[in-house]
Order: sequence, then C-alpha cells, then structure tokens
Amino acid sequence: MGARNTPPYADAMAESARVVPLRRGSMEPPVQEPPIQEPLWREVLGRRLRVLRQDQDETLAETAGRAGISPQYLSEIERGRKEPSSEMIAALAGALGTTLTALTEQVAGDLRRQQALIRLAQTQAELAQTRQAQTRQAQTRQALAPQTRARTSGPVALAA
Repeated sequence: MGARNTPPYADAMAESARVVPLRRGSMEPPVQEPPIQEPLWREVLGRRLRVLRQDQDETLAETAGRAGISPQYLSEIERGRKEPSSEMIAALAGALGTTLTALTEQVAGDLRRQQALIRLAQTQAELAQTRQAQTRQAQTRQALAPQTRARTSGPVALAA
C-alpha cells in the first residue's frame, strides 16, 4: 500500500465511484393530509334551510315565528349546531313553503354534490402524491445511472 493508505491499484482504476445519498436533507417524507371529512346531515340541512329562508328575503325572526321556534334556535340549526327533531324539520319546511319530502331531496342532492367534491379532492391528492413519487424515483434513477464518458483512447485491439 502507498503512503496515503490507498491500495496500489487505485491510481490505475479507470473510473471513480460516484456516491449519491439515498435520502437528502431537503427531501422530507411527504406530509399526509387528513382525509376530508364527510359533512354531517345537520350541517347540510342547516345550510339548505338558510338558503331557502334567504331566497325568500326573510329574517330569522319571521321564519322562526311561523315554525314556532325561537330565532336563536333557528340560527343554531342553520349553523349546524343543533340536530332538530323530525317534527321541527317538518315545521321549518312548512314555514318555508316547501314539503318535508322536497326539503329532504334537496339536502340529499347537496350531500351527493359534496361527496363528489370530496372524491375529486381525494383523487387529485392521490394523483399529486403519485407524481411526486414518480419524480423522486426519476431523480434517484438519474443520480444512480452510470455517467457516460467519451473514451480517451481508440478501439481496444483484441488478442487473437
């Protein structure tokens, strides 16, 4: 061995190794976002009741008075804070000039639309994660690929 503790053949080697770390400090694992929560029935119902009331240009007090409840309670229902009974929902539907069946169909439609948006957002998030993984894999393959160099000498003569 030489004076530098290197093997005697080291100087005669044609290529040197290129070391690439598998993990880089800047490449942190992707943060998993919590799944998007499905809305609660009372939240969707409350939003639908508010839309119906506002479409008629009514105040909380006017609608609540016809339904036989306090404006504060109607406000809590519209904000999705309270879970009204079926009798209360029917009274609110009547006060807003609709039927319980029509109101239920509207809320179900709202739920379906929101569910479709949730699925779309989840699909987009999964696609983004897949793209990130593919980009990382391509970068790793590129970093680990042997470097091609032009030979400094001509063709090698083969012994017969």
